[in-house]
Amino acid sequence: MTVRRLGAGLMAAALITPALAACASGGTGTAGSTATPTVTASGTASPSGAPVAGDAKQALLDSTKEISNGNFRFALAGVGSTVEGQVHQPSQSAAMKIAIGGPSSDLAMKLDVIHYKPDSWVKLELSGPTANSLPAIKQLNLGKYQHLDQARIKGNRNLGFDFDKVDPAGSAVLTQGITEVRSTGTGAYAGTIDVTKAAEAGSLNAATIAALGTQAKTVPFTAKVDPQGRLSELVLQLPASGQTTAREIRMTYSDYGAATAAQKPPADQVVEAPTELYNLFS
Repeated sequence: MTVRRLGAGLMAAALITPALAACASGGTGTAGSTATPTVTASGTASPSGAPVAGDAKQALLDSTKEISNGNFRFALAGVGSTVEGQVHQPSQSAAMKIAIGGPSSDLAMKLDVIHYKPDSWVKLELSGPTANSLPAIKQLNLGKYQHLDQARIKGNRNLGFDFDKVDPAGSAVLTQGITEVRSTGTGAYAGTIDVTKAAEAGSLNAATIAALGTQAKTVPFTAKVDPQGRLSELVLQLPASGQTTAREIRMTYSDYGAATAAQKPPADQVVEAPTELYNLFS
């Protein structure tokens, strides 16, 4: 296995941006009863129920606006990987901890990524039976924070961070694709999303969307908002496709306006990243 193949295989499987997705857990939202009206994207009710007050889709679109202010904590989960972190736009900083694979994996990866504009660092940990057999493993400076050349990670969704697009999961993009939505309780919603135009969302990649085929246009979802109407959870319930089983991608948001600046790594724990690291994530 080459370092390049390692990077491509793990990142695609994890549905990564600099944040990814992680282990599916049980669904949280449940579909409403048959008496609950279904609301189309325009906000009108289906013949199965009377019109509802307000527009459920608009409520979810509005729920993502606070994310753009760039001051929150988040977590992503799906397909055997996890990411959690914080974004602090006031200081132009962000920090993320990413785990791909688990104790039973042949090869697992953990990353501690810190962005403090104009700098970025990553600390990498590889484990599993095949980890020590990787070419150039000794050049990867495991256990140290590796300082990244911004020119070499520009546009790299695994190592870079765009402070003009501060949401690693891209929930605003996803909610714009809602095709049907209904309220399932106070601050709770369920419906379907057309994810065919959501490759830039971050929580999905183009290969995953393509594999869904026509099902990509009607992916079930549940969502929750906090008492202030801000998005607190969005769960995509990806259906089975081909040889891929059904799975979830879960995004959560918290601490709006209360996140803190990322902490730069101590200077004595920092080295310059070698070419092998960039190859790993190319």
